[in-house]
Amino acid sequence: MSWSITAAPLSVLVAPQVELASPVGDYLRDPLGAVRNVLAHLRDLAFTWGPIVGPVLAVAVTAAVLARRRWRRRYHQRLATDARVITVLAPPTVDPSGAITVWSNLVGLLRPGWRRRFSGQPHLSFELTFTADGVQIRLWVPGVVPPGMVERAIEAAWPGAHTRTTPAKPPIPTTAPAGRRVEAIGGELRLARSEALPIRTDHAADPIRAMLGAPVGLGPHERACVQILARPVAGHRVTKARRAARRVHAGGSVHLVGRLLDVITPGTTSKPSTSTRKPGLDRQTSLEYASQDRAVVEKLRAMLFETLIRYAVATTVPEDATSGEVQAVREVLRGRGHAIASAFAAYSEHNYYRRVRLRRDPAVVLAERRLGKGDVLSIPELAAIAHLPIDEGAPGLQRAGAKAVPPPPGIAGVGSLIKPLGLSDSGHSRPVGLHVADARHHLHILGATGSGKSELMARMILADAEASRGVVVVDPKGDLVSDILMRLPEELGEKVVLFDADSPSRPPVLNPLEGKDKDRAVDNLVSIFSRIYASSWGPRTDDILRAGLLTLTSTPGTPTLVDLPKLLTVPAFRQRACDQIDDDVLRGFWSWYDDLSEASRAQVIAPLMNKLRGFLLRPFVRAAIAGGPSTVDMDDVLNAGGICLVRIARDALGMETARLVGSIVVARTWQAATRRAHIPQRQRRDCALYVDECHNFLNLAYPLEDMLAEARGYRLAMTLAHQYLGQLPRELEEGISTNARSKVFFNASPEDAKRLARHTAPRLGEHDLSNLDVYHAAARLVLGGAEVPAFTTVTEKLPPAIPGRAKRIRLAARVNTRPPDNARGADDQRQKSTVDPRRAA
Repeated sequence: MSWSITAAPLSVLVAPQVELASPVGDYLRDPLGAVRNVLAHLRDLAFTWGPIVGPVLAVAVTAAVLARRRWRRRYHQRLATDARVITVLAPPTVDPSGAITVWSNLVGLLRPGWRRRFSGQPHLSFELTFTADGVQIRLWVPGVVPPGMVERAIEAAWPGAHTRTTPAKPPIPTTAPAGRRVEAIGGELRLARSEALPIRTDHAADPIRAMLGAPVGLGPHERACVQILARPVAGHRVTKARRAARRVHAGGSVHLVGRLLDVITPGTTSKPSTSTRKPGLDRQTSLEYASQDRAVVEKLRAMLFETLIRYAVATTVPEDATSGEVQAVREVLRGRGHAIASAFAAYSEHNYYRRVRLRRDPAVVLAERRLGKGDVLSIPELAAIAHLPIDEGAPGLQRAGAKAVPPPPGIAGVGSLIKPLGLSDSGHSRPVGLHVADARHHLHILGATGSGKSELMARMILADAEASRGVVVVDPKGDLVSDILMRLPEELGEKVVLFDADSPSRPPVLNPLEGKDKDRAVDNLVSIFSRIYASSWGPRTDDILRAGLLTLTSTPGTPTLVDLPKLLTVPAFRQRACDQIDDDVLRGFWSWYDDLSEASRAQVIAPLMNKLRGFLLRPFVRAAIAGGPSTVDMDDVLNAGGICLVRIARDALGMETARLVGSIVVARTWQAATRRAHIPQRQRRDCALYVDECHNFLNLAYPLEDMLAEARGYRLAMTLAHQYLGQLPRELEEGISTNARSKVFFNASPEDAKRLARHTAPRLGEHDLSNLDVYHAAARLVLGGAEVPAFTTVTEKLPPAIPGRAKRIRLAARVNTRPPDNARGADDQRQKSTVDPRRAA
């Protein structure tokens, strides 16, 4: 089979070339036709796909808008959950640079870019709230911000400022009492020019002075608020601000709608210039542009915050108020609102603020504290409008008292060997206390009535009692002992020795003439009487009292103070007592005394007898001090963890009698402490003596400075409390100042603060000590034998009183009112020895 090959022309073999049309070529050949073809094609697409794409696109856009709105609502709810309001009390002197420090520290709230995009960026609200009582400065903080972060930033930036954190509430109440309704006016303040242009930050005087003065004279139902919302920004928001900076001199609009109108309106928008000076500009305009450029560069170089300023003024009106009455009220509110908004004119420079009407109720808008789109400000700009007032005479501003100073390192916290003082009020709040070993250097507490010193002492006493440390408490008012009885553990009831001048039951007995060291007991009693009755005490009275007491202690059995009047007035009793003494000096005294006539003898003993009668005519004193053998062993109280509570209310005993009883208890405690010298030092248990109104009871013959110095060796920690320095005699004040080395000062008078500041300087000065708040104290403690710098603390409240606890403790304490058997036998023997033989016959 053969194939025939036929030759074909070349033109048949080569495929014809088709010239493809291009949109550019069509447009160049026929511009009008090309445009018509495009429009026709778009029309066909619209008719073909429009019924499908249009609804889908509308639904998608609507869903996106609703989803975004819902996300923003949920995000704001997350911010508002557990939100708090920090009330800031300005210090007496405000550092002008403190606001820049605060907002610079709060840049730390800025989240990473991916987290800002998906979970948002939290914002803060700086608020000035005005009422008829004055102005309060508050900072609203969302719940997602860690607790303490903002508070510490404020206290660090403004030393001396105080912060009080409470759950968030609306700055202006959105609800009114029954029968009334809220009327409010308000607005927003927005930057009038491009946000790249800064406002004024350099002021000769405090720029918020006018803002603070605008709402002065508010009525009882009126309230005003200026709210500055702010959050740190970065990334896209900063890029947007820089883009706005490039349009500063372009002549275009600042807002999106205006820029769209500029686009569709040809010939009205000029191109931005890259040079500072444009051809054809006069020199004045060129200088103005150069100044703006420098200001823009300086602003955008710093960290930025997105801010929004709102203000509102509100009051309440009756629900049945007429339209005319409501209109009159709104005119007044509108005037106050204009005054607040006009105060921001002080910030006008390259940029300025303009007022924008709020679309909803201003009170509700301010209560929501929602920040959408705001204006970008640098940190110096934000600090200029949101800061503490610098003027010391700012009207109606509540200022902080003493500055809060954190405790130095090493201050104790809690534990069985710690005496609690309170909580630190600066930095992270933590318990602070005094080591038991350091408490042996003694504690001086000064504070006015109601300042908190009784609660501080009560907590320390309860801690000592629960740790089985011996405690002696002298309370001349009665409230301190009552607080302790209502909170003592019930199992400690039998350890309690209770002297209560108001109680009708039989008290324990503490005989001051009993014991082995009778000479010291006599010296203490004579010293107590001579100091309490110093204005009417002479050497003869001192001689009679000393001789009488020494004679009574020389007789067999248990002498009591009740025997002293009999010794001075009954010759037979005096003769039997003199028969028991061997001291020639005492015999000589009584020989002289017996040689006096009745009239001379009555005249000599009259000054002493009227004091003894006033003392012994009190049933409580006669039973507790002169009731026979002691039922209380102060050695056991100190060495075995006993609790001796002496409640000698001055209204029940009288001032002088209460001082005598308290001084006798202090003297007996000191005698028991000195007897610890026979115990090896390692075996001496720590014990404590608490004396409230100590100037009334430190009447011993022993010098106080020596007493405080030796008490440390006996492990007796003394806590001496009183109200003001004028109560202390000069020697007593110097002794306490020198030897009570730990100090706790509550609110003091300016005169006392000037002298006490020597102990707390340089951390705390006169102003701080005289402006301490209630339950707020300045402390300078001994730590490891060395004095540490002063700090401030807030005393803790006592635990709630336990119903019925005081009654049960009193019942258990009655076991200590019974005299021991050996004492009863000795007393019976003494009664037999002092009975007149003729009467016995």
